[in-house]
Amino acid sequence: MTGLTYRTAGVDIDAGDALVENIKPLARRTMRPEVLAGIGGFGALVELPKRFREPVLVSGTDGVGTKLKLAFALDRHDTIGIDLVAMSVNDILVQGAEPLFFLDYYVCERLDVRVATDVVKGIARGCEIAGCALIGGETAEHPAAFIPGEYDLAGFAVGVVEKQDAIDGRRIAAGDTLIGLASSGAHSNGFSLIRRVIEHAGADLRAPFVRFAARTGSSLSLGEVLLEPTRIYVKPVLALLRAVPVKGMSHITGGGLIENTHRMFPEHLQAELQAHSWPRPALFDWLEAAGSIDPAEMARTFNCGIGFVLVVAPGDVDATLDLMRGAGEAAFVIGQVVARPAGAPGTVIV
Repeated sequence: MTGLTYRTAGVDIDAGDALVENIKPLARRTMRPEVLAGIGGFGALVELPKRFREPVLVSGTDGVGTKLKLAFALDRHDTIGIDLVAMSVNDILVQGAEPLFFLDYYVCERLDVRVATDVVKGIARGCEIAGCALIGGETAEHPAAFIPGEYDLAGFAVGVVEKQDAIDGRRIAAGDTLIGLASSGAHSNGFSLIRRVIEHAGADLRAPFVRFAARTGSSLSLGEVLLEPTRIYVKPVLALLRAVPVKGMSHITGGGLIENTHRMFPEHLQAELQAHSWPRPALFDWLEAAGSIDPAEMARTFNCGIGFVLVVAPGDVDATLDLMRGAGEAAFVIGQVVARPAGAPGTVIV
């Protein structure tokens, strides 16, 4: 009788080694000069950039959620890693932090090296876009304890900001202006509802998305539109911070516009968003119609076309718009900061 092995128990060490070898060249492209030792050891060594006098570390972690279910359905895994990076680096950007490094956690029932390599290609690409180093991660096989053919992801980002430059929203005042940066779609939020809409409408993920094609001239399928990766705002926003005194920022994630915009505010202030002040992507029009979703529910679930919000003084609006648009971002004045009435919500759409 042949003795038991880790492989017969469901864990393939050779596959894991093959994945590490695939990852190494991808990670090398993301390296920063501060990285002293990255992938391969038990831990990675990263020093703080020497230009910081009083460096403050800012950390964030997130996943991709049930958007993964669409990646499984379409067997498309090369962009989901960008989503993973985006969700964490955009979060720490809100405090003005420059992302230094990123780590990931990939768990599956049985490791498929092709699929995992595609996922990490996306993670590495996201790190390149954000300017942070992919310094390590963990890959785990959970035989008989995870859904066959599926995987889950978590990501962890650490950034740094000069202590005196950290953005905490305390300087925001009534009369300040809200500027929204366009999203690339649904990003990585609301997909449990999106999947219910797809099921309710009997929609075919592989069929051309007619509403999208009519507005853009593109022949992308519904699935391709939904898998469009989360936009990473790091480099253009960091450049903006060097030129304009931004008072506050918000990353529009779970909870949509209504639950996220005011998170940067002192409690006595309210975000007053102007309806129709930015173009809403066709995807959200389709979701609202196909799912008979109430407009208020749309705003508290989805980003509705705005993925990141900046607060600046009225005198800095033109410079902010010019810099953002010059960097390739679609930027819009979407509202203003007002006094918050007693008992009123932190964000309203008027």
